[in-house]
Formats: sequence, structure tokens, C-alpha cells
Amino acid sequence: MPEGITSRSYDVVVIGGGPAGLAAAIKAWEKGLRTLVVETRDRLGGIPLQCIHLGFGIHYFKEDLTGPEFVYRFIDKLIGTYIDYTVKSYVNKALYISPFEKKLEIITPRNTEVIETKTIIYTAGARERTRYEIGITGPNPAGIMTAGEAQTLMDMYGVMPGKKILIVGSGDVGLIMARRFVLEGAEVVGVVEILPYPSGLMRNVQQCLIDYGIPLLLSHMVTAVKQRDGRVSSAIVVEVDENFKPKPGTEQEIECDTIVIATGLRPRTKLLEELGARIDPRTKGPVVNEYYETTVPGVFAAGNALIINDYVDYAVEQGEIAAEAAAKYVSEKGIKIKKPVQVELGRNMRLIVPQILTLTNDALFYGRVAKPEENVWLIFRELGIQIPQLKVLPSIMIRQKIRLDKLEELIDSKLTIEVIPRG
Repeated sequence: MPEGITSRSYDVVVIGGGPAGLAAAIKAWEKGLRTLVVETRDRLGGIPLQCIHLGFGIHYFKEDLTGPEFVYRFIDKLIGTYIDYTVKSYVNKALYISPFEKKLEIITPRNTEVIETKTIIYTAGARERTRYEIGITGPNPAGIMTAGEAQTLMDMYGVMPGKKILIVGSGDVGLIMARRFVLEGAEVVGVVEILPYPSGLMRNVQQCLIDYGIPLLLSHMVTAVKQRDGRVSSAIVVEVDENFKPKPGTEQEIECDTIVIATGLRPRTKLLEELGARIDPRTKGPVVNEYYETTVPGVFAAGNALIINDYVDYAVEQGEIAAEAAAKYVSEKGIKIKKPVQVELGRNMRLIVPQILTLTNDALFYGRVAKPEENVWLIFRELGIQIPQLKVLPSIMIRQKIRLDKLEELIDSKLTIEVIPRG
């Protein structure tokens, strides 16, 4: 379908043209829904377009692909459908929201469009945390950037950000960029992590740091940045205690010309909040049921706008679930609730989605623990379900499906999920 908006009325508008949005749009179209994708960038594809490393599609395609290889499988499929899409566009505001009618004002390169839709799938992704959110104050010289910005400079424009690089945060993008810097001839003087354990996947710690001899400073933080001639010259790094307070006398100055911030992502939720969706303070994304429907009827969320995922495969999976739910919503005039059940966090669980159950569908849970543990049970307390886990880490997402026939055994109006030691 040619680029652009061809209709003023759709069954579903997908906000965001990254992997979750593309997967949602394709699935919605396969379900017979009139579908529009709205993307703010100048092309479909999202972040994977700038990720030239392997690690994509292992779960979904059972292949190890680069980011572009992965996402173009969805782009090529979408182009071959009758799905409408518009790039360099954004949803400016909602003009009207009701359970079965929604009017959106969409700004496109050509004009302002008013679109009616029955449902919305929100897949606008996430943003990177900035230096100010992690307490790095002081001057703002050249050479301070997020990991995503550094990745864009290198992989999209062929520009080397610096020669002597300090990375703050051990998230996966930061770890991958550490290896990328070394391969391009830069010196990575260290990766600073405030937690006592890495926040990225262990395979990336091994393949991106240990294999290249890059120092990992756990329980450390950057407290200040020094500059020379308008450019970063060094960073002051200090060890922290169990309460993340600096330990006096542990300060060290590390010379560098570039500081890369890789301290995690935050779901983009501004539009969801304007629509009236409730936000979970733990996930920073919307509160949803097992259909990934937010607290606004007919508005669904998926991908990193819902919860920060380890794998893009999970974002795609969530997009497809949301699209199937949107099709159900359109055909059945809403999502019925058999019995409202609140999902609660028990021992060593930091966050979870979904947070609410309707008890009318299977539930695919995504969650994270608060601290590392070995030889434990993943417990769904009120269902009496115990699933053995050799190791749980905050950096590795727990993914667990519970079928509807088991969920229907719930007597209480809550389901507690927790992690407890075995033995």
C-alpha cells in the first residue's frame, strides 16, 4: 500500500512503526481490520535499523539476525498488504475517546488529519535516561551522549564519537556499544555500574566486556565530569555502599574524552496518560490486563511502551497479542470481564505485566526480580503453581504463560507472584 492516509475511519490505529507496531499491524490486517500505522521517524523499522549486531530473531524466527535483517522481514511483509502507514507523522492529541469511538488528530508532512478508529495499539517504544536523571551534574561539554545516540552516529552516519570512552551503566545497549567501540579502534576505559551486579544480559557481559578485557566497576557511580577546551577530559568515579551512597575516600579520576550514558530505558507514556491510562510506577508503563489492554477500553499497548523487554522477539509477541485482542474487541464490542483479579507482587518480584486479569484468556506474564538468586521457585501462590528456576537475575526477564483453565481455578480476587528459595 502506498505511504499515506487513505481513509478517515479505521478499525485500529497503531501508534509506532517499530517491531511491536509492525507485528501488531500485520496481525490486525490478517484478522481483517482496517489498519493505519503512524510513525514519527522518516521510515518504518524503529531502533533495530541502527543495530547492526546479531542477536535478533532467535526466539521468533529461530535465526540469529542483525537488527535490520530482523525488522525488514516485517517491513517487507507490511508493504505487500493493504495496511496504510504514514511516516514523519505523529498523533498530536485525542479529540474524543469513548469505548467504541476514538478521534485522533494526526500531524503528517502534508496536513493535519482527523481520524476515527475503534481501537488503538500503542507501540511508541521507550526513551533513554539522561545524565541528569542519574545524578551527573555540572558542565555540559561535548562528548556526553546516550548509548543510542552513539550507536546512531556510528551505525547510521559512520561517525566515531570519541577515542577514549567511559560507559555509565551496564545495560545491553551500553555493553554492545563497548565492544563496538573497541572493534572500531577506540579505547574503552571502563563500564561503571551503580548496582552490585550487571544490568544487562550475562551473554553480553561475557561477549562484550570480558572477552575484550574491558573493566566493569560494579557498585560505582560517576559524580562529576571535568572538561578541557569545551570537551570531556575526565570523570570522577566513586564507590557506593548498599544504599547507593558514595563511600568517602574512594574517589578516582578516570581520563576520557567521551562519556556514554547507558542506564536504561523508560516507556514513552505521555499520550497514554493524556488518554487517561493508569501508569504503573514500577514498570513506568501502563497498567494492562492479559490482552494488554490499558485501563482505557479499546486502547492496547505492546513492546517497550508496555514494559522494557530483553529481546525484540518479546516486543513482537506482545504486538501480535494486542492485535488479536483488538480484533476481539471490534468483533465482540469490547473485552468482557468474567472476574476482575489483581496481580500482586510477592517476595523478590520487582515488576510484572499484566497487572489485572479478566479470567477470559490465557495470560502471558513478563516480570523481573528485585535481586539475583539461585535455586528458587517461581510461585503463583493462589494457583498452587511452582516452577523451578536455577537462577533469576534482574537483568533477565521472566516470561511465563498460564493457561485459562488454570486461571479459572482462582478463588480469591488476587494472584500473588513471588520467588522463594527451594529446599
